[in-house]
Amino acid sequence: MMINRPMMIEQGRPSQTALTERPEKEIRCYDYLDALNIKYERTDHPNVPGNTMEICKEIDAILGAMVGKNLFLTNRQHSRFYLLIMPGDKVFKTKELSAQIQSSRLSFGSADEMEKLLDCNPGSASLLGLMNDTEGKVQLLVDEDILKSEFFGCHPCINTTSLKMRTADAFETFLHAVQHSMQIVHLDGAA
Repeated sequence: MMINRPMMIEQGRPSQTALTERPEKEIRCYDYLDALNIKYERTDHPNVPGNTMEICKEIDAILGAMVGKNLFLTNRQHSRFYLLIMPGDKVFKTKELSAQIQSSRLSFGSADEMEKLLDCNPGSASLLGLMNDTEGKVQLLVDEDILKSEFFGCHPCINTTSLKMRTADAFETFLHAVQHSMQIVHLDGAA
């Protein structure tokens, strides 16, 4: 499905009137970013959730920033959880990542686990979900290529809106505030 209406770029959070129609988890993202004085731009796409890489490429073009692929992963025992952020055009290979983080038998975490730990549903996993992981149960893994761009795109815990912010604000200011660190990984991504 392609986006068939023009998306608009807005500065910052939606208007107070529009906020009444937004989920509370989305509003919490804006509150958190605003409290940290992180500037961001926003585009809404309520009729076309950004839950496929095809749609995210269109959103990327509008935002001028890559909305990466966000994978919520767990080990076999479901005792360790990971949020992997990687470029959308790379292919995820479990073996390649497992070797770097010394965790074999990685699989996708369940929707219930994602909701409980990040307050995100499948298709909307996001760096911003780490603000909801107050116990630090989710380890952030970031492909090195994500950090090479000046700007970073992500969802505000829902996939019908996308945000653009400075990469340094996302991976320094925001991560410090939510008391998470990241492990940088190298993913070849070749098919």
